[in-house]
Amino acid sequence: MAEQKHITAWCSIFDNKVVKNGTQLFDAKSVGINEFVVAVYKHLQVQYPKFYKMDNLSKLGWLATEVLLKDNFDKSSYAPTQVAVVLANANASLDSDLKYLESVKDGASPALFVYTLPNIVIGEICIRNGFKGENTFYITVHFDAAMIHRQVSETMDHKAAACICGWVDVLGEDYKAVLFLVETNKEGIPFSETNLKKLFESN
Repeated sequence: MAEQKHITAWCSIFDNKVVKNGTQLFDAKSVGINEFVVAVYKHLQVQYPKFYKMDNLSKLGWLATEVLLKDNFDKSSYAPTQVAVVLANANASLDSDLKYLESVKDGASPALFVYTLPNIVIGEICIRNGFKGENTFYITVHFDAAMIHRQVSETMDHKAAACICGWVDVLGEDYKAVLFLVETNKEGIPFSETNLKKLFESN
């Protein structure tokens, strides 16, 4: 019998606001994404110089994970291989792809080329936190709660005890991240397709 899974935290970064578990933590009005992600990074008061080298998709997913796990996740409770990551978006790495294509005119940029795969954001999250569990990135037209629920359930039933899952998408000035922390045998909101959809749409 599969162990009970619960959403123990969730967060969103959208419309120049950072929200965790329904409470707004930060906002910065009338700034573009480049300025906004740096403002969130400084607000969190973390020291991670590599942040500035990331593309916006990786910055967004990395920041959302920092917010999601802060004061809420006991990393020592899990082996590195027990924490999985399952993410999705609609635009893959197109934001970086277009910037890389533009750079080719003057000489291709290796720094941009590194980020021309959407799953690089998962790599940045795992490097930061030391996670070594299963990870997957899906491309879907919209947030597919049923698919996320199915894939996370399968992963956690066989290979993981915790999972960071959700949506991280960037294209130009349009961006949205909504992440969920799912854990087994912990109190929280029951992990279900309905609850994923409800929480996603509330952000």
